[in-house]
Amino acid sequence: MKTNFTLRQAKPEDMSAVLGLIQELADFEKEPEAVIISEVDLLRDGFGVHPKFHSIVAEREGIILGMALFYSRYSTWKGPTLHLEDLIVTQSERGTGIGKALYTAFIDFADKQEVERIEWVVLDWNTHAVDFYKASGASVLEDWQTVQMDRNAIKLYLAKENENI
Repeated sequence: MKTNFTLRQAKPEDMSAVLGLIQELADFEKEPEAVIISEVDLLRDGFGVHPKFHSIVAEREGIILGMALFYSRYSTWKGPTLHLEDLIVTQSERGTGIGKALYTAFIDFADKQEVERIEWVVLDWNTHAVDFYKASGASVLEDWQTVQMDRNAIKLYLAKENENI
Protein backbone atom coordinates (compact mmCIF):
# COMPACT_ATOMS: atom_id res chain seq x y z
CA MET A 1 0.00 0.00 0.00
CA LYS A 2 1.30 3.47 -0.89
CA THR A 3 1.97 5.67 2.08
CA ASN A 4 3.22 8.81 0.34
CA PHE A 5 0.81 11.71 0.60
CA THR A 6 0.87 15.46 1.07
CA LEU A 7 -0.96 17.68 3.53
CA ARG A 8 -2.27 21.12 2.64
CA GLN A 9 -4.99 23.62 3.45
CA ALA A 10 -8.25 22.65 1.77
CA LYS A 11 -9.36 24.58 -1.30
CA PRO A 12 -12.89 25.18 -2.58
CA GLU A 13 -12.49 22.49 -5.21
CA ASP A 14 -11.87 19.93 -2.43
CA MET A 15 -15.32 20.33 -0.86
CA SER A 16 -16.97 17.55 -2.84
CA ALA A 17 -14.37 15.10 -1.55
CA VAL A 18 -14.59 16.59 1.95
CA LEU A 19 -18.35 16.07 1.91
CA GLY A 20 -17.76 12.46 0.87
CA LEU A 21 -15.44 11.99 3.85
CA ILE A 22 -18.01 13.58 6.17
CA GLN A 23 -20.59 11.07 4.94
CA GLU A 24 -18.11 8.23 5.36
CA LEU A 25 -17.56 9.30 8.97
CA ALA A 26 -21.32 9.48 9.59
CA ASP A 27 -21.63 5.95 8.21
CA PHE A 28 -18.78 4.77 10.47
CA GLU A 29 -20.43 6.42 13.47
CA LYS A 30 -23.69 4.60 12.64
CA GLU A 31 -25.60 7.77 11.74
CA PRO A 32 -25.71 7.68 7.93
CA GLU A 33 -28.81 9.89 7.71
CA ALA A 34 -27.41 12.62 10.00
CA VAL A 35 -25.52 14.58 7.32
CA ILE A 36 -27.72 17.39 6.00
CA ILE A 37 -24.95 19.76 4.91
CA SER A 38 -24.20 20.21 1.22
CA GLU A 39 -21.17 21.10 -0.85
CA VAL A 40 -22.70 24.57 -1.29
CA ASP A 41 -22.83 24.95 2.51
CA LEU A 42 -19.18 23.94 2.83
CA LEU A 43 -18.14 26.39 0.13
CA ARG A 44 -20.11 29.24 1.69
CA ASP A 45 -19.04 28.52 5.25
CA GLY A 46 -15.40 27.66 4.64
CA PHE A 47 -14.39 30.17 2.01
CA GLY A 48 -16.44 33.33 2.53
CA VAL A 49 -15.33 36.66 3.92
CA HIS A 50 -15.42 35.27 7.46
CA PRO A 51 -14.74 31.51 7.17
CA LYS A 52 -16.45 29.47 9.86
CA PHE A 53 -13.95 26.61 9.65
CA HIS A 54 -10.51 25.57 8.46
CA SER A 55 -9.64 22.26 6.93
CA ILE A 56 -6.43 20.40 6.21
CA VAL A 57 -6.57 17.63 3.62
CA ALA A 58 -4.29 14.71 2.85
CA GLU A 59 -3.95 13.86 -0.81
CA ARG A 60 -2.10 11.54 -3.13
CA GLU A 61 -2.04 12.08 -6.87
CA GLY A 62 -4.91 14.57 -6.63
CA ILE A 63 -7.16 12.24 -4.59
CA ILE A 64 -8.30 13.44 -1.15
CA LEU A 65 -7.66 10.63 1.34
CA GLY A 66 -8.46 12.33 4.64
CA MET A 67 -9.19 15.61 6.31
CA ALA A 68 -9.24 17.48 9.59
CA LEU A 69 -11.91 20.17 9.94
CA PHE A 70 -11.74 22.63 12.84
CA TYR A 71 -12.84 26.06 14.00
CA SER A 72 -12.11 28.73 16.60
CA ARG A 73 -13.83 28.85 19.97
CA TYR A 74 -13.35 30.94 23.05
CA SER A 75 -13.14 29.57 26.57
CA THR A 76 -14.13 31.85 29.41
CA TRP A 77 -11.57 29.98 31.51
CA LYS A 78 -8.69 29.66 29.06
CA GLY A 79 -9.18 32.14 26.21
CA PRO A 80 -8.73 31.18 22.54
CA THR A 81 -9.23 27.51 21.71
CA LEU A 82 -9.69 25.39 18.60
CA HIS A 83 -12.30 22.67 18.24
CA LEU A 84 -11.48 19.70 16.00
CA GLU A 85 -14.88 18.83 14.56
CA ASP A 86 -13.82 15.86 12.46
CA LEU A 87 -10.70 13.95 11.54
CA ILE A 88 -11.40 11.24 9.01
CA VAL A 89 -9.30 9.05 6.77
CA THR A 90 -11.01 7.05 4.07
CA GLN A 91 -11.38 3.38 5.04
CA SER A 92 -8.87 2.03 2.52
CA GLU A 93 -6.13 4.36 3.80
CA ARG A 94 -6.48 3.81 7.55
CA GLY A 95 -3.31 2.59 9.20
CA THR A 96 -1.01 4.33 6.71
CA GLY A 97 -0.08 7.28 8.93
CA ILE A 98 -2.46 9.77 7.33
CA GLY A 99 -4.61 10.15 10.45
CA LYS A 100 -1.62 10.80 12.68
CA ALA A 101 -0.21 13.29 10.15
CA LEU A 102 -3.52 15.19 10.04
CA TYR A 103 -3.72 15.14 13.85
CA THR A 104 -0.18 16.50 14.10
CA ALA A 105 -0.88 19.17 11.46
CA PHE A 106 -3.95 20.30 13.43
CA ILE A 107 -1.91 20.49 16.64
CA ASP A 108 0.83 22.40 14.83
CA PHE A 109 -1.77 24.85 13.46
CA ALA A 110 -3.10 25.34 17.01
CA ASP A 111 0.40 25.94 18.35
CA LYS A 112 1.07 28.57 15.67
CA GLN A 113 -2.23 30.25 16.55
CA GLU A 114 -1.10 30.26 20.20
CA VAL A 115 -4.40 28.89 21.44
CA GLU A 116 -4.66 27.83 25.05
CA ARG A 117 -6.49 24.58 24.40
CA ILE A 118 -7.63 22.25 21.66
CA GLU A 119 -10.62 20.00 22.08
CA TRP A 120 -12.81 17.49 20.33
CA VAL A 121 -15.23 14.70 21.13
CA VAL A 122 -14.84 10.99 20.59
CA LEU A 123 -17.43 8.24 20.85
CA ASP A 124 -16.78 6.01 23.85
CA TRP A 125 -17.10 2.86 21.74
CA ASN A 126 -14.32 4.04 19.39
CA THR A 127 -11.66 2.56 21.64
CA HIS A 128 -8.95 2.71 18.96
CA ALA A 129 -9.34 6.50 18.78
CA VAL A 130 -9.65 6.89 22.56
CA ASP A 131 -6.44 4.91 23.07
CA PHE A 132 -4.64 6.91 20.36
CA TYR A 133 -5.66 10.23 21.92
CA LYS A 134 -4.65 9.14 25.42
CA ALA A 135 -1.28 7.89 24.13
CA SER A 136 -0.70 11.29 22.49
CA GLY A 137 -1.07 13.06 25.84
CA ALA A 138 -4.66 14.21 25.45
CA SER A 139 -7.06 13.94 28.37
CA VAL A 140 -10.34 12.15 27.70
CA LEU A 141 -12.78 13.82 30.08
CA GLU A 142 -15.28 11.28 31.28
CA ASP A 143 -17.09 13.56 33.70
CA TRP A 144 -18.30 16.05 31.05
CA GLN A 145 -21.36 15.32 28.95
CA THR A 146 -21.80 16.67 25.44
CA VAL A 147 -25.03 18.66 25.18
CA GLN A 148 -26.64 19.41 21.82
CA MET A 149 -29.80 21.01 20.56
CA ASP A 150 -30.74 20.52 16.89
CA ARG A 151 -32.59 23.06 14.74
CA ASN A 152 -36.02 21.60 15.59
CA ALA A 153 -35.29 21.69 19.32
CA ILE A 154 -34.11 25.31 19.01
CA LYS A 155 -37.37 26.28 17.30
CA LEU A 156 -39.50 24.37 19.82
CA TYR A 157 -37.70 25.92 22.78
CA LEU A 158 -38.06 29.45 21.42
CA ALA A 159 -41.73 28.88 20.58
CA LYS A 160 -42.41 27.73 24.15
CA GLU A 161 -40.48 30.65 25.60
CA ASN A 162 -42.35 33.13 23.39
CA GLU A 163 -45.66 31.66 24.61
CA ASN A 164 -44.57 32.42 28.18
CA ILE A 165 -43.82 36.08 27.49
